[in-house]
Parts: sequence; structure tokens; C-alpha cells
Amino acid sequence: MTTLINKIPSKSLFAAGEVALVGAGPGDPELLTIKALRFIEQAEVAVYDRLVSNEIMALLPDDCERIYVGKKQADHRLPQEGINEVLVEQAKLGKKVLRLKGGDPFIFGRGGEEALHILDNGVSCHVAPGMTAASSCAAYAGIPLTHRGVAQGCSFITGHLQSDGNLDLPWTALSVDTQTVVFYMGINTLSTIKDELIKHGRSADTPAAIIEKGTRPEQRTIRGTLTTLPDIVTEHNIKPPALIIIGKVIDQFDEAHLDNTGYFKALEA
Repeated sequence: MTTLINKIPSKSLFAAGEVALVGAGPGDPELLTIKALRFIEQAEVAVYDRLVSNEIMALLPDDCERIYVGKKQADHRLPQEGINEVLVEQAKLGKKVLRLKGGDPFIFGRGGEEALHILDNGVSCHVAPGMTAASSCAAYAGIPLTHRGVAQGCSFITGHLQSDGNLDLPWTALSVDTQTVVFYMGINTLSTIKDELIKHGRSADTPAAIIEKGTRPEQRTIRGTLTTLPDIVTEHNIKPPALIIIGKVIDQFDEAHLDNTGYFKALEA
């Protein structure tokens, strides 16, 4: 594997005093990009999130300083403004700063905000995209987000409440039957999501699934319908990180073929 990686010319060298915003994917270290691995191995300080798996953290150099800035709902160890300042401060100390983020930095990861702040303070940065939860977790669960004749589009939506306490989303557009909808961070607002989609025309019997701890060894995929989603959370004690997928694509593969690792096993005839 090392030989193969070395055959790809490297453009992933960052100088002292720069920041690399790196997507760590949803957890499985085998889903890291080559670019991400190259930045990881150069890091002198890593500023990392709660959703970066232990297996990926173990890839950091032994002498790399680790700064945890993880967040979960209503419990932010460091507010976003503070994280922005940490990145600039560490870079201005002349370090190679790795900002390691679960998923992709630019998909619900506030990577854009961080990059703008870094640049505004005279610091250069690199961005290494990562596998976002929607595509990777769905694939491991045997759910194609688009499928010919079933779903011609897919929307990634955050289920977080806005600062005013509302969940103001384009419900009518999200209720189109030929579209798959993926909700990130929607477990605590799931009853509202269900009610609004049904209210705006989505069938209550639309297939749906919740994927908990996607791509990790403990991944669980529980299937149901739009109307049963809140009950699934209660009955199975679902905890974040969990992804919600709604649409007819849920039922394209028989569960007997699947094992939550992206391996599709053929059954005996």
C-alpha cells in the first residue's frame, strides 16, 4: 500500500505557519483520502472534533500536540469563535496545524467559516475534502442515495434548530416523492421533521432509515417508515451521531445481503 501511495505525486506539503482543514470522514480509517493521510503525517498540532474516531487519531505522529474542541448539542467545549482563534494562534506560533474534522469540512462542518477567519488573519490554509456521512454511511448500509426510476435527486439537510428555536426548511421541496432526503443532526427534532414532511405532502409510509455510528464497527441501521421514525429512536435508544434517510431508495436491497460494512453478500440460489 505504501508503495502505491508513493507513486502518486504529492501536492500536500504545508509549511510551518499554515493550517490544513482535513476531512476525516465518518469514522472508518479506510475511508480517509490519500491527501488526508499526507497532512496527518506532517501535523505538529491537531485541533480535532468529537466525531474523529480513535482509529484515525492513532495515525497522528507521536509528538503531535492534540487540542480537543469537540461539540455536541448544548455542550460546546469551545465556541466556534474560540476554535477560529486557536487555529490562528497555533499557526502564528510557526506550527503545521491540522484541523481534523469529522466528515467533510465544507458539509455542515463550518470549514468555510474557519477558512475565512484564517485568511482574514493572514494565515494560508489547505483543504482536504473528506467522505461525508450521507454517502459513506448510506453505502455501508446498502442504501443508494439515487437510483434510476426511483430517486433522481438527493438533499443534505441539517436538522439543527435555528437560533430562534425554529426548524425553517423548504418543506414543500423536500416532500417531492422522487427525492431522497438525508438529515444530519436531526435526532432531537425528528418529530418536527416527520410532521412537517407529512403536512407538506410526503406519504407517511415513505421508507426511512436511521444509521447510528455509521461506518464504525458498532454501526446500526434500523429501517421503518417516515411515520415510525420517532418510535425507532425511542425503542432502539438511538444516540448521535446518527443519520436519517428518507425515500424509496431505502428498500432497494434485501437486508439479507448486507452487513453494515459495504459488503454485499450474494445468497445461494
